[in-house]
Amino acid sequence: MPSPLPSVPTPLVDVQVTTAPRRGVPLAVVASPADETGSAPVLGPHADRLGLDAEWLELVGATGRAGQTHAVPAPDGSQGWLVGVGSGDARAWRSAGAALMRAVDGQAANEQREGRRPARAVQVALPESADTEAVAAFALGAMLGSHAFKVTNERTARTKELRLVPPAGADEAAVAEAVREASILARATGLARDLANTPSDVKDPAWLAGTAARLAEAAPGLTATVRDEAWLAENGFGGILAVGGGSVRPPRLLELSHRPRGSAKAPHLVLVGKGITFDTGGISIKPAEGMHLMRTDMSGGAAVIAALIAIAELNLPVRVTGLVPCAENHVSGSAYRPGDVVRHYGGTTTEVTNTDAEGRMVMADALAYAVRQLKPSLLVDVATLTGAMKVALGLRTGGLFATEDELAERINEAGRRTGEAWWRMPLLDDHAADVRSDIADVRQCPPGPGGITAALFLREFTGGLPWAHLDIAGPARADRVYDEVNPGGTGFAARTLVEFARSYC
Repeated sequence: MPSPLPSVPTPLVDVQVTTAPRRGVPLAVVASPADETGSAPVLGPHADRLGLDAEWLELVGATGRAGQTHAVPAPDGSQGWLVGVGSGDARAWRSAGAALMRAVDGQAANEQREGRRPARAVQVALPESADTEAVAAFALGAMLGSHAFKVTNERTARTKELRLVPPAGADEAAVAEAVREASILARATGLARDLANTPSDVKDPAWLAGTAARLAEAAPGLTATVRDEAWLAENGFGGILAVGGGSVRPPRLLELSHRPRGSAKAPHLVLVGKGITFDTGGISIKPAEGMHLMRTDMSGGAAVIAALIAIAELNLPVRVTGLVPCAENHVSGSAYRPGDVVRHYGGTTTEVTNTDAEGRMVMADALAYAVRQLKPSLLVDVATLTGAMKVALGLRTGGLFATEDELAERINEAGRRTGEAWWRMPLLDDHAADVRSDIADVRQCPPGPGGITAALFLREFTGGLPWAHLDIAGPARADRVYDEVNPGGTGFAARTLVEFARSYC
C-alpha cells in the first residue's frame, strides 16, 4: 500500500505577481482600520467589484484588524473576500496573508465536501501603502497559512495559486523579487515544519539525515555528507553514540556545506542543530502525558537543514556549514545510564546525571567536531533544549545566549526582520564552576537555572570561539493558530538563521 504520509516538503500555495485582476478568479480586497475621519474601515483597490458598502461592513462587524477575514458574496454571483491588514506593519501583513489562505482553503474544502468544484486560485488587490516589505510579509504569511501536514489518505482541496496585483505605478520587478525571496523563506519554514511533524515511526535518524541529503541535491552548490554509527565509533563521538545506544535505530551525523565561489575570505559560519528524532527521556523517562510531542524534538536540526537549503537557493556569498547530530533517545538494556561517564569527540568527558538531558550530549560532540575540523569563524547552535526556557519566555519567544554583544544583536535583528522573536539571556559565570564534575571533566546537568546551566555546559565545547546558543523549546511547537503559525511544529528559527547568514554578505 502507498504510504499515507504526505511528501516532504508539502506543497504551499504558489504566489505570483500579475498586472491586473482577472475575471473569473475570486478577488480579495484589503481593509485597514478606520482613520480619524470616519467609522468604517478603509478599503483597498477594487472594493467596488465586490459591492462593499458601509451598511454591509457594519452588519458583519468588519474593522480592518489584522487577519480579520470575511467571505463576500459579490454582485455578479462570484465569491469574494475582505481581509484586514491592521496597522500595516510586517507582522500585520503576515497575519493577513495567513488568515486569508486559511479561509480560502477552508472554503475549498467545504466546496469539495458538498460536491462542487472549488476555486484553484485567489487574487489580492494591493493598496498603494503596500511597499515591498509589506508585500513580502503578506506572501510569506499566505504561504505559511496554506501549510498543512496531515497523515491521511483523503485528498483535501487546496488553493493552488495566489495572485498579487500591485497598485498602478508600482515597481513590478522589485515586487516580484521581494515575493521570490519571501517564497524561499516560507518554503524553509514549511520544510522545517514538515520534518518536525513527521511521525517518529518513520522519522528515525537515518530517515532525517537521508531526507535532508536528498533535498540538498536539488539546492545549487549544497553538498551533504551522512556519517553512520560505525564512522561515529571510529572517530570517538561518544555523546551521540551514548544517546543513540538505547535504540535499535542507530544514530547519524549530517553535515551540509554551502561554499560558494568567492567566499574564501568571508566568515565561515557553522550552525549546529539538535536532531533527536524521538525522546523518551531514556532511563530518566518522561511522563506519558505529552511524550507524543517528542517527535518534534529535532526542531533545531530541522531549522538548520531548512536554513542551509534556503541559503543555497539564495546563493548567499558566505560559507555556511550545518551539522545535525541525529539520534533516538530510547529505553533498553543498551541505553546509557545516570552515573555513566561519556567521552566526547576531542576527549572531553561528561558525567551523566539525567539521560533526559540528551540534546546537550549530542550537540557537544558536534560543536567539538566543528572547532577541531571545520575551522569556523563562529558557532550558532539551536535546540529544543530546556523546559526552563518555556517557563521563562513562554511559547512564542526563543532564548538567546551569546558570548559577544555584536553576535547577539545580529541574531536579534535577523529575528526582527523575519518575524521571529528572541530574548537575550545571561551567561552567568557565577554558575560556571557548577559545570565541573568530581568524576569527569564536566557534568551534564549542573544545579541552578536550567536554561543557563545548559548553555554553560555547551560553552565548554566551543573552543573559545564567538558562539550563540538558541533555545527554542517554547516556540518550536504550537497548539493553536496565531499570526502565520499553524498548530504543530512551527519551523521557528529557520528564517532567523537565513537572515543571520545574509548579514555577513
